[in-house]
Amino acid sequence: MPDGAPIPAFVNPDAGSAADGRAAVAADPRFALREVRLDARADALHADAARGTPRVLVAGGDGTITFAARALAGTRTALAVLPGGTLNHFARDLGLPPGDPAACLEAAVRGAPRPVDAATVNGELFLGTSSVGAYVRFVHARERLEGYGLGYRIASALASAWIWLRLRAFTVVVRAGERPGDAERRYRTPLVFVAVGERAMTVGERGGRLPGGARRLQLLVLDTQSRWQVIALAARLAAAGPDAADAGAGLDVSLVDACEIELRRPWGRVSTDGELTPMRAPLHYRMARGALLAVAPPADLAAGPFAAGAPDDPPVDTA
Repeated sequence: MPDGAPIPAFVNPDAGSAADGRAAVAADPRFALREVRLDARADALHADAARGTPRVLVAGGDGTITFAARALAGTRTALAVLPGGTLNHFARDLGLPPGDPAACLEAAVRGAPRPVDAATVNGELFLGTSSVGAYVRFVHARERLEGYGLGYRIASALASAWIWLRLRAFTVVVRAGERPGDAERRYRTPLVFVAVGERAMTVGERGGRLPGGARRLQLLVLDTQSRWQVIALAARLAAAGPDAADAGAGLDVSLVDACEIELRRPWGRVSTDGELTPMRAPLHYRMARGALLAVAPPADLAAGPFAAGAPDDPPVDTA
């Protein structure tokens, strides 16, 4: 912060997994700890942006970070991240080292704000991936099982088996554009993914944003109704989340700037960065380049190359 004022640091007091992060923030005088529940956080972030606060820190997993991004998108307030979730895809894309709160806090102070690409579905911003179909049902089943006290891995395995037993295909029309006359493809599929930015598809790098890759939506449609292919993908999802989707195994992959997905029913649940939201069909997906300023770690702290947004864009001076 140019004036030496502490950086506002938002932590959810109801999140038990945030205890380590809360303690690290509270012990660091460069931050002003704000324990704000999720239902009040958007208003608090809007207020900081209106005051011209150069940057804020938000602790949490991908869903929490996405909610914060929606509040800060289009403003000059940069989002710094303290990873506190299970998978922390966005933090990893930024090059932050999950599991090292001290390094992440140092990056929040010394890092440079950079434009980050995002996408929207029916106007709702997301940072990583969105999904329709089997993965949505997988997440819903897993969360219900976790509510009964089962651990994440066991709940994921049982949810995968449930998907296999109750697999349902639906018709999807993918229009690679925004006009009715644009080229259409039709699928009978149980699963669709939309990812922000081109993704690596090789073993060992699968799912991560490809450094220097196309700044477009990567559309992945499972072009099969085979239960075995679906359960194989579900098993990978259980281990690594939505970024486990890869090319092959009946998965059709393409790069688009916008697309429309028509569903059989007027409403459906849609996954955005792991959170489920009911939305009205058709689903309109659009790329949102440079939608958000995010604090990328300096070179000496980065766990990987910055690839979450526009790698050719210079750091932004938010002072």
